[in-house]
Amino acid sequence: MLILALDTATPAITVAVHDGERVVGEARGEGAMAHGELLAPAIRDALAQAGATMDDLTDVAVGVGPGPFTGLRVGVVTALTLSGSLGLTPHGVCTLDVLAAEAGDGELLVATDARRKEVYWARYVDGRRVEGPDVSKPADLAARFPSLPVHGRGGRLYADVLAHVPGAEDPSAAALAGLVARGEAQELPLEPLYLRRPDATPQVTAKRA
Repeated sequence: MLILALDTATPAITVAVHDGERVVGEARGEGAMAHGELLAPAIRDALAQAGATMDDLTDVAVGVGPGPFTGLRVGVVTALTLSGSLGLTPHGVCTLDVLAAEAGDGELLVATDARRKEVYWARYVDGRRVEGPDVSKPADLAARFPSLPVHGRGGRLYADVLAHVPGAEDPSAAALAGLVARGEAQELPLEPLYLRRPDATPQVTAKRA
């Protein structure tokens, strides 16, 4: 087994190569509007660090969101393309699940930045998602779960209302690959979890009579 794992659902672009037992290559970048430019070099660097090529891969795992439209689409389309062209076994995983895997046991929330002064979130008990993913105003989320610790970048951005806990702010492809390698991932179809309409919408010009 040689898994290529990637996630572009947040400002972080994260890639890892996992041989079924450990991470053997990893690369990371950040750029809220540069996922398309940064992902391919990150894949190349992670494979080089692992001493592997695309032909050595057996599986591809991708965080399917939730996340903003453009960045999320880059990762999912890349995984779909690699799966189809190389015959790799695909694995789709909720991006929030990856952060939860690094957060530890107990009941907690994971929140990422959804822009528009909102967060994407899900609730977990001992690493298992029991509610969500969903998108909410931070104040509304705090009103529903006033005492639950909140992990992730969304918690830090709105620490004035959410019970933010310091730790990993963005998902790690290494953690994603580990979930898949251990058979612990709640797998989803390779379809982006947008949860709402994209920010950009086509303009419609009314026809003259």
